[in-house]
Amino acid sequence: MPETRATAETALLRVDNLTKVFVSRTGLTRVRFLAVDRASFVLPTGQHEILTLAGESGSGKTTLARMILGMIEPSAGQLIFKNRDVLTLKDRERRDWFRREVQPVFQDPFATFNPLRRVDSYLHETAHNFRAGSNIERALTDVGLSLREIQGRYPNELSGGQLQRISIARALITSPSLLVADEPVSMLDGSLRMSIVNLFRELKGRQSVIYITHDLATAYYASDRVAIMLRGWIVEFGPVRRVLGEPLHPYTQLLKASVLEPTPRAAKQAVPVSLSVSDESVYQQSGCRFADRCPRVMDICRSIEPANVLVDDRLVKCHLYSQPADEAPAASDGVLSANVGGV
Repeated sequence: MPETRATAETALLRVDNLTKVFVSRTGLTRVRFLAVDRASFVLPTGQHEILTLAGESGSGKTTLARMILGMIEPSAGQLIFKNRDVLTLKDRERRDWFRREVQPVFQDPFATFNPLRRVDSYLHETAHNFRAGSNIERALTDVGLSLREIQGRYPNELSGGQLQRISIARALITSPSLLVADEPVSMLDGSLRMSIVNLFRELKGRQSVIYITHDLATAYYASDRVAIMLRGWIVEFGPVRRVLGEPLHPYTQLLKASVLEPTPRAAKQAVPVSLSVSDESVYQQSGCRFADRCPRVMDICRSIEPANVLVDDRLVKCHLYSQPADEAPAASDGVLSANVGGV
């Protein structure tokens, strides 16, 4: 996917054709499973932003995040951070430099902390490992807490929102340039979600954030740009107001249509399409990986992989936009309705 906002020389992070292949075995049969397929994007340096990776379960967004964090090794591609090839770093460089610069925030705050261990011990441990002892109080202040509030307390004595704030504070102790937050609000109730999302918006003043979610509402509210993922591909990428406000890819349109509205409007013409199919065979099929579910599928979609096409400030991986306008089918007059599973 072409770069749209920064060159390699000015990039904080450059993800270039990053690919992850898993192999599953059934008896004597080995099947290659492309969990992430040639993902590419650039985060600029000196211009902090929140970039969201969005999609249903099984789209590859968490696998991509784990490759960026160095938790799993890519099968192919490049990962360049501050002009250094992360995949060639020695273990000590990864530990002492990269992990200081790039910090994770995980999904479940209750699983992050051992219930038999005081939560402040995690902060002191991180500060000790990265020689950043003076940063603990500052990091807690940044998330709206203080050391006095949490000192000596166990996880069960704190709310889910407080625990997630402590998890974020732990990540901030090293003064990272990039936070990678994997579904950071999905385990919280609605009253707490927006407080955490607003916190990320405030933190954007100091570092960039890669925000992974299936929740399009928080993605729209918090993000500057969004990458919509489908079965390992990035199928639409660009400014969040354009991608989610006026989606072009049929999959993005279906995702948007699946979001419940406070005052639902009657659909002129409903086209029921399931978004929950995740059979491994789909990842190996020829052509477009959405062809079996797309309401605007064409013959070419079943045999040839679509190219990435630049349309209205965003990249779209769809044959609808790579052929002459007079050959492309007209958009449906009705509202696409979706049966979403795992989103």
